[in-house]
Amino acid sequence: MPAKLIDGKALAATIKEDIKKEVEGLKSKHKMTPKLVSVQVGENPSSEVYLKSQRKNAEDLGIDYHIEKLAEEASQDDLVRAIDKLNKDKGVNGIIVQMPLPSHIDAKSVPRYILPAKDVEAVHPQNMGEIVFGNAKVLPCTAVACMEILDSIEGLKLYGKEAVVVGHSEIVGKPLALLLLNRFVTTTVCHIATGERGDLPEFVKKAEILIVAVGKAGLVKGEWIKQGAIVIDVGINRVEGKLVGDVEFEKAQERASYITPVPGGVGPLTVAMLMRNLVEAFKIQKSEDRRQKKSDL
Repeated sequence: MPAKLIDGKALAATIKEDIKKEVEGLKSKHKMTPKLVSVQVGENPSSEVYLKSQRKNAEDLGIDYHIEKLAEEASQDDLVRAIDKLNKDKGVNGIIVQMPLPSHIDAKSVPRYILPAKDVEAVHPQNMGEIVFGNAKVLPCTAVACMEILDSIEGLKLYGKEAVVVGHSEIVGKPLALLLLNRFVTTTVCHIATGERGDLPEFVKKAEILIVAVGKAGLVKGEWIKQGAIVIDVGINRVEGKLVGDVEFEKAQERASYITPVPGGVGPLTVAMLMRNLVEAFKIQKSEDRRQKKSDL
């Protein structure tokens, strides 16, 4: 039996219905609309696609959305000043800095300039640290999208399962490994050094849950997949004009029990998680405002 396709679009649509209702309730309660600002430095075709998706989702959900554009030659100080201005703006509830950034900007240092309460990608060190203790209310979008997919599989019990995460980026692999560990999943993380040793196939073959987030088309071969495994392919690669993932889809589908397609799998959920994070950030800020008012009395 070929693997069942996990429909990310359908799952995202269900989640967005809940978000839309919550946004309406927040507007009624606070007389204010949650606002997301995306900061873009220069022009990049890949980020333009994501920006377009952000805008459409925000409009559908009744969320205010704005793009703050900086010139390609903008310095790191220019970017930090723009972020600081948004941090201080009470009308802005969420900030996201679009990647990739121009090479003259230290991209890894940028997240620490975003106010943790407005960090809707959960990339600030403080928000990352909360994941370790299982206390995070705002989670990295793609990582939590993968968890939503797993939770959507009827009858799946994560406790005690063996998972392999291929890719150890700060925005997907590392936080995802922590989220899995917090659910008592035995988790292995593979990376470039695993590939250089030639051990990647052996790790993949043991995975009951396989999540691949590298950005290299066909990296994971279909015959490596454990029979009955759940495969979540985060990779998005353009090959001969078509979008494909990091896993050899057709062969993997013959062995897996569930698999995400590319496109239409993780991608739609990532944007939905961004919007859900914005709503959570709005609520956190309003709660802090109430505490501040009480302390001022």
